[in-house]
Amino acid sequence: MEKLNILFRSCCYFILLLSCGQQQTTPENENKGVQLYILGTAQDAGAPQIGCDKSCCSSRWNDPSKHEKVVSLGVIDATQRTSYLFEATPDIGDQLKILQQEAGNSNAQPDGIFLTHAHIGHYSGLMYLGKEAASSKAVTVYTMPRMQAFLNENGPWDQLINYGNISLSEIREDEEIKLSDVLSVQPLNVPHRDEYSETVGYLIKGKVRTALFIPDIDKWSRWEQDISAWIKKVDLAFLDATFYDGSELPSRSMEEIPHPFVVESIEQFSELKDEDRKKIYFIHFNHTNPLLSASSKASRELQELGFNISREGMQFQL
Repeated sequence: MEKLNILFRSCCYFILLLSCGQQQTTPENENKGVQLYILGTAQDAGAPQIGCDKSCCSSRWNDPSKHEKVVSLGVIDATQRTSYLFEATPDIGDQLKILQQEAGNSNAQPDGIFLTHAHIGHYSGLMYLGKEAASSKAVTVYTMPRMQAFLNENGPWDQLINYGNISLSEIREDEEIKLSDVLSVQPLNVPHRDEYSETVGYLIKGKVRTALFIPDIDKWSRWEQDISAWIKKVDLAFLDATFYDGSELPSRSMEEIPHPFVVESIEQFSELKDEDRKKIYFIHFNHTNPLLSASSKASRELQELGFNISREGMQFQL
């Protein structure tokens, strides 16, 4: 009998050792669930922007605390100890470090990167995954078909693929990508200047809440879907607010770079109920946009109307 007891205890100890070596979904991780982080809010060139000495940038040049990173979201699934980046920006180094710290793990690589389109601020950060920098190992990059072809057929992006720094995973419009039991992502085609790739936004579904992420679109009226209907469906909506109005770039034709002006979005969303307006977090601000400054009159007025403004460091449970 004593031998049987010893054998039983040994088996239990062996099983315990095996379980300790595996990643477990602890009650603590289960409670954390899925978290979304705002890692950047600026338009592709950030703020201050190259070559700008106007008042919108002059005070930022000598004060790093006033620098604004390019638009990006991070999503952490604590139940699986996985992390995902939305957009590969020129600020990817800082943004991945923040994501790594928030995830509480030593893996500097994300478990996946979702790209929206081929404009510089949204994909050029991939270059830092190459042999000259991180020399990453097969980071999964989720891309639409045209975006995938663009990366495959043009340097230096094809080198990242050939050297195994990234591994492309093709996604398609409206097809849900199930990342875990509590996290999935769905791409949504939107109209934009599609010189090299199509453009998508993303519907991000967590365990308890959903988020819509559309950092770039031409005009809400050009989308075949109803943005107001989408806002009513989701719990959070991070929406293109590149320009506050049409007066910001007097030397350029705004028709060549169409976006929904914030003043247009305010008008469009004015009929939404208060509970729906408060879901909206404007994002993707050009360096000229007064919403970049939390103390600006425009920021105060927008919040008084019931809308929100994305700020780096914000986090949300999904």
